[in-house]
Amino acid sequence: MKKWLTGLFILLSPSAFAQSTSAPELQFDSVPNFFKLPPDMHFGEASGVAMNSKGHLFVYSRGGTVSNAFGATASQILEFDHDGGFIREVGKGLYAWAFAHTVRIDKDDNIWATDKGSDMIVKMSPEGRVLMVFGRKSESSDAEAHPHERPNPPLPAQDGRFRQPTDIAWDKAGNGYISDGYINSRVAKVSKDGEWLKSWGKKGKADGEFDTLHTIASDNDDNIYVGDRGNRRVQVFDTEGNFKRKFSIDIPPPADAKPAIGNMPNLTNYLTTGGTQTPGAPWAICITPPGPRPQVAFISDAFPGRLYKVALDGKVLGWLGKGGKQLKQFGWIHQIACPSENEVYVAEILNWRVQKLTIRTDQRAGP
Repeated sequence: MKKWLTGLFILLSPSAFAQSTSAPELQFDSVPNFFKLPPDMHFGEASGVAMNSKGHLFVYSRGGTVSNAFGATASQILEFDHDGGFIREVGKGLYAWAFAHTVRIDKDDNIWATDKGSDMIVKMSPEGRVLMVFGRKSESSDAEAHPHERPNPPLPAQDGRFRQPTDIAWDKAGNGYISDGYINSRVAKVSKDGEWLKSWGKKGKADGEFDTLHTIASDNDDNIYVGDRGNRRVQVFDTEGNFKRKFSIDIPPPADAKPAIGNMPNLTNYLTTGGTQTPGAPWAICITPPGPRPQVAFISDAFPGRLYKVALDGKVLGWLGKGGKQLKQFGWIHQIACPSENEVYVAEILNWRVQKLTIRTDQRAGP
């Protein structure tokens, strides 16, 4: 296997090797036992993590599982203080809860949950009261209450409704950008008042087309970054959906890399074919807040299970970690909170946890 992988890497493009040699392995630590849950409470699959202006952390977990007429409900938002102390459960028993995907906090500390199972996005006040809802879940009594099918070509999308949405980001005016990701393959734009404004994108591989929009983020210049996971790339748009640029993380995995779960992915021609389990396929994107230093992005992949520090032009500045179950190893990072370049939180699906990572300042990579 090692000889086969070595032969594969020789065929990779020069740009991939240039990134590999210029992107150092970053030294970091993981804080053990950071989150203090009550004795009778547990994380399920940790699909989301976000931080508000007070430094409080919100973990969106596929925990608190109950059954209903439609199926199992696996969505629970838990709030912690900056030291990891448990504060409360937010939105307990909310009607939209079905299958957690991501949680985000906007500039006003409102809490936004994207639920893949109910096809809904919910905006809650900092106190946890529902302010707006987007989309509508299937009713257990409806004939169409069944898992989404994926015909080819896909069914036409509908304004105001979603099919397995994944994430949300905002521009400085407060407009929201929802990655309607698994079925509809588009970005939906809504105003700060909840008005449906437009959408763009469809299934495909061309610029402005998508194959599983799994994560979305914005920078201080109102560029919208879409993690086009199936196509193994990040596409960047302006606020009207005009394509600006794209980039990929082309650093080869080490020869001894192992998947966190499942069989070894097929790495033949992965730079062009893409796929969810291919190296560099973006599962989560977080962009640091504006400040004295240029903003950077943290991007995760499932295999080889790394976290990458990336300049906003797409240059990889460094990487850390690998797949596994121990501290400083990762099992499918699904969302990232990055209040600074050196303090990062990663929510993991396979390991049912969120790790607090501290990237060592004596070897900080950046522009």
